[in-house]
Order: sequence, then C-alpha cells, then structure tokens
Amino acid sequence: MDLLNTVKNSKAEAGLLVLVLLSSCISARSAEQRLVPPRPTRDFRIEQIEEAVDTEPEKAIHLIGMFEAMYGGEGDGRADSDDSGDRWRAATGMISALRDRAVKNLTERQVAAVAEKRWDDAASLERSLSALGISVENGANGAYLLAEAKEYLDGGNDLAAFLTAVRAERYGALGAEDAVLFLERAVKARQRRTAAHFLNLAGSLQAAVPEVLRSYAEGRDSPADMINGVATVIIDRGIKVERGMGFNDRVLGSAFFVDASGLLVTNYHVIASEVDPGYEGYSRMYIRMGDATSARIPAKVIGWDKTLDLALIKTEYKSPYVFSVVDRVSPRVGDTILAIGSPVGLEKTVTMGIVSATGRRLLQIGDVIQVDAAVNHGNSGGPVIDTEGRLVGIVFAGIEQFPGLNFAVPAERLAAALPGMIKGGKAKRPWLGLTLAETPAGAEILYVAPLTPAAELHIPDGVSIKSLNKQPVVRQNGGFITALQDSLFQNRPGELVALETGDGRLRVMQSAERPALPLAEAAKLDSRERMAAPLFGIILQNGAAGKFTPSYLIKKVVRGSVADEAGLSAQDPLLIRGFKLNEKEGYALLDINVKKRSSGYFETSMQLPAQLDSPDTL
Repeated sequence: MDLLNTVKNSKAEAGLLVLVLLSSCISARSAEQRLVPPRPTRDFRIEQIEEAVDTEPEKAIHLIGMFEAMYGGEGDGRADSDDSGDRWRAATGMISALRDRAVKNLTERQVAAVAEKRWDDAASLERSLSALGISVENGANGAYLLAEAKEYLDGGNDLAAFLTAVRAERYGALGAEDAVLFLERAVKARQRRTAAHFLNLAGSLQAAVPEVLRSYAEGRDSPADMINGVATVIIDRGIKVERGMGFNDRVLGSAFFVDASGLLVTNYHVIASEVDPGYEGYSRMYIRMGDATSARIPAKVIGWDKTLDLALIKTEYKSPYVFSVVDRVSPRVGDTILAIGSPVGLEKTVTMGIVSATGRRLLQIGDVIQVDAAVNHGNSGGPVIDTEGRLVGIVFAGIEQFPGLNFAVPAERLAAALPGMIKGGKAKRPWLGLTLAETPAGAEILYVAPLTPAAELHIPDGVSIKSLNKQPVVRQNGGFITALQDSLFQNRPGELVALETGDGRLRVMQSAERPALPLAEAAKLDSRERMAAPLFGIILQNGAAGKFTPSYLIKKVVRGSVADEAGLSAQDPLLIRGFKLNEKEGYALLDINVKKRSSGYFETSMQLPAQLDSPDTL
C-alpha cells in the first residue's frame, strides 16, 4: 500500500513539474510577444483586400478605395511617421498589384457570364468595369439585353420579353427583323400599344411589315375595352375589434393586368399586410372582376418595390384586356387623362381630369405626377391613361381633405421597376449613403451616413456631384436629385459606381443594398446634431458652450426644408433639448430652443417634425 502511494505521489509531482515548465514557457513567450511592436492597421487592411480579390473583386476594389482614402499614396504626406520610404513604396506597390488582379478577375467573370449566356450578370459586370474606365472586348449591353429578350420570348414570358427588348432598343441593338419579331408577338398577345411601339420601330428601320400586323397595331382601344383589364383588389384581414365591437377589416384597391399569364400591377400599400414581416394578423388577398356579386379570385404577391409603392401580383384569371407598359410617355401639364379603378369598391369607374403638375417629390425615389381626376379610397393601384390610350401612371395617393389633389407614379418608373419585381420578392435597390440638397448649380452633398459606401471612401459633405458613372448630371423635371436617382436605379446593389465630386476627386465604390428607411438607420448610428442636417435641413456649427448642454449656431438652412418652413435662418443660436425617432410611424422629432434673428433674438421653444422616407437620398 505504501509503495502504491509512493508511485501516485511521484506521478503527481511529475505532472506538477510539467505544468510549471509549460507555464514558464508560455510566460516567456508572452513576454517576448509583448516586446514585439503592434502591426500597423494598414497591414490588416491589405489582408482584407487580399482575401476579397479573388472571390469578391468588386469588394476588393472598394477596399482599395478605402485604403487610399485613409492612407493616400506615395509622396502625399500621409505615410506613417515611423515608416521608411521603402516600406511605404512596398505597400503601395502591393495595392497596385491587387487592383490589377481584381480587374483581371472582374474581366474574366464578365467573359464567363457571356459564354454561359447569363446576360443579366454580363451586363452587371460590364457596368462595374465601365465605372473603372475599362471597356471589355465583347461589351455591348444592348446585345446582352436583346439576347435575353429573345430567351424570354422563347420561354413564353411576354412581359419580361417586351420590357427587355425596349431596354435593348435604347442601346440601338434591335434590327429590322427583331422589330418585326416582337411586333408579331405583341399582336398575338393582343397588346395593341406594345404592337404600335414595335411598328413605329420597324418603320424607322424600314422593315417590311405584313398588313395584318400593321392594321392591328394602328387600331385604338377604347376606355370600355380597358376597363375589362382592371380588377378590384380585396385584402381580407379578418375581424377587427374596437370598443368591444367587431367588424370586417378589409383593404380595397385596384389593379390592372400587364400580362396574359395573370400578372397585375397595384400599389405596395394595398398589399403590405401580405408581405410585411411586422404585420402579425390574418391576411388573404383576392381580386374581383365584376360587381360585389362576382366571385372572389385568389391572388398572391410576386414582387414588390416599397420605395416606389408598387407591387406585382398573380392570379389564374385570364384577362380579355392587357395593358401595355412599354410606352415611354412623359405627360405634359394640361394633358387630359383618365383614371380607372374601384373607388370605395365601385368597380370599373372611369374619371377624367388633367395633369396638374409634374416633378412632385413624394416618394423615396424619383418624382410623381399630380392629377385632378377624381380619386377615392379603392382607386389606389389603378391605371391612368391619356387620350391615345397609353398608360401614363398608376394612382397611389390622394389628399382626402383636398379633392382634386391626387398623385400617380409615372409609367416609365413602373417599366424600370418591373424587371426587379418579376424576379420575385422584395426589389433590391442600390444605396451610396448620401443625402442631397437641390441647388441652382446642381446636387450638393448635405450629409454622409455612417458605415455606408460614401462614408468609407471619405466623401465630404458640402460638395456637389459632377457626374455619376462618367455621365454628367443633367436636370430633369424633378431636378438634379431625380436625375441621379434614376441613373443609379438601374444598377444592382454590389456593383461598382464612379462618383465625381466638386472637390475634383473621382471615387469608385461598391454600392450597398438600400435600407427601407435610410435615415432611420443613420439616426441609430449618428448624433442628433448631425441628423439635424438630413432630416430637418439645419447645418450646425459650434456656438457658446452652455453649462450643461452644448449650444450651436445655425450655419446654414436648406431651402424648402422643415427648418426653412419654420422660419429658422443662418446665425440663429440654437440649443437641442431632445430628439425622438419613431421608426414604426416613420417620423422624427427635434426639440429645440432657438433665438431667431428675425424676431429680435427672442427665445422660442419649438418641436420640428420630419418624415424618415426622405426623397433626397442617393
């Protein structure tokens, strides 16, 4: 027994000795490591680029832009003070080699996409290379689109085929035979306005057109024909209980057929409960083609674009009339229009009015048309047509207290949004992270949101945008901001974008996916003082320091902003008392004390409200 105990004690002592020795080695190694100087952050940045260069070349290019924004290049005076010239040259040489490798990988991917007939990917990769100023040998966005349109045609997908063919036409890719080919399909699909579009194209290309095709395309549909392609949308949300009483909770809207397969367009806000993850109640969607005695036909949501308040839905009903969405109509103020829909559930109601104004900025992207045709609850999602029978817009809003103030999404924006919705689910849009202000000279950068592509490349505020993807910014109906949004809208999130600013810099960045409410995301990360600019139009500078709360001077008030409407002006002393963000309801509130110069510096307490769905973001 004693011998056994002795052996056990010896083993325990040996184990303890091993642990002591190991501990001593680890301590020695740790002490050694503590003497090693920390690696520069720059080295970690280079490792990030190396990890992305082969698998995500667009991201690698973006990271290189971040690296150069942070550290600059050789000879610009931003090298670390303890760096030798040799080390700095080695780092910049490595960055140059990584850029070349990323461009090579992008080019090879684009070539592979063409070889594999992935036309959408090929076009996307070509746009990224174009942002870098690189032309590809097989580069022809129009040719890709035409090939894709013909594939859709062969697959029986008329809507996608017509939309893609029109996009290819804008690149000059359609020949005479192509125009006749799409004309034949439009006639077969009984889409007269689409047939008229391709007939005009065929004529400009001097193509021989059979008389039967010409006769149909030159005909005209009446409003009585068109109402057969308009449906009532019913969203049944079960029973709603208020004050102990239950009643049917229903949402009524309108929709119109855009494809013979049963695809209809309506507003997002009509079908929101069908797809909104925040909605927890019962929701079922139907359409009805006749009066209240008609059968309800089940329908489902295919895709939606909340930023434009549009949605694409599908039903098994085969409509006798299908609306064309290929006409690029820009209505003029004073043009006569007709609105078709189901106000308060009264199916197939047609009202007449005029285009009251264009260029209204009421949605997050682009501008909308103001019309005075009678519109009521239930008209949302219905078509607006001109006297030629062309689709010019989609009703989406009216101001109940002011009859005659109604609004429609332009048909050209529907055409631009449909390809994304056809793919299914939520349409994804690109985002750079900028809030802009409209000035006579152009679009000025008012605010750069944190953790966005623009912030990562150190784009400053206060400068104007000169060009986007090498295209100068030209004012449209809605101004410079609308033109920039329309230009960026066509890109996928994740593509490279070239942005030239008034400080003389051209930066290439990778776009991100646009959040549902960009300024709500920014407000969660930034200070209330900085959020005063994009939300309320107040640009602040330091003022006299208060005892407990910092005070500011207003440096600038953006024209037409909330602050401008409230009578604030430059050099007014201002103190921020509170800031409230209500993301669910979509608004923010800023509590301030301000001494207005225009009122003899009499101190006033004010609460400024702002909507989070700003139309001035890019």
